[in-house]
Amino acid sequence: MTSSTIVKVDQVSKSYRLGQVSVPALKNVAVDIHGGEFTALIGASGSGKSTLLNMIGCIDNPDTGKVWIQGVDVGTLNDNAKSDLRNQKIGFIFQSFNLVPVLSVFENVELPLLINHQISKAERRQRVEEALKDVGLETLANNRPDQLSGGQRQRAAIARALAGHPVLVLADEPTANLDSDNSNRIIDLMLQLNKKKNVTFLFSTHDEKLMGRVNRIIHIKDGVITP
Repeated sequence: MTSSTIVKVDQVSKSYRLGQVSVPALKNVAVDIHGGEFTALIGASGSGKSTLLNMIGCIDNPDTGKVWIQGVDVGTLNDNAKSDLRNQKIGFIFQSFNLVPVLSVFENVELPLLINHQISKAERRQRVEEALKDVGLETLANNRPDQLSGGQRQRAAIARALAGHPVLVLADEPTANLDSDNSNRIIDLMLQLNKKKNVTFLFSTHDEKLMGRVNRIIHIKDGVITP
């Protein structure tokens, strides 16, 4: 593993039970993600995109194979250590935004930082304000999610992902619930943040129109990485 390798996935396989049947989701997947990349994981629904992101995000465990995050073998970590790694190294963006309805935009962005007791209240505020400014939502910090448009909600979700100062941001179908104009704006924003912050982005999509917007494309079909 080179010093620039953020993620190494080595011969990872994963199957799920569906009634009496075992359904393979990933089959001997091997891929490296390097620092500063802006990479799209492209495949049809059911191709294994979300499963692979869950492996890299330490949300699920492979049946076979290994995942390393910045040189750490995730399989050797207990649940608490995995939670710490997720909280300190990885930001998540979801297609359904996953904002807490009763919290303000500021409070939603701050929420993951509350878990990290090494961050002071003053630093939390600074990080949240900086993240909101990065995504252009500083004037809407006190609004609740139901007072935002779909594009603004996804911007809030991006701010939440960035506030933890992650080395890697994983985005699962981040534009799926947006119209084409807002989809392009969100991709523009992620590209700007990738260049400005040098944060590594890996996002899944089945929209091949986005292929020209990224630095690198990984194709996945039926749980297998394809050329």
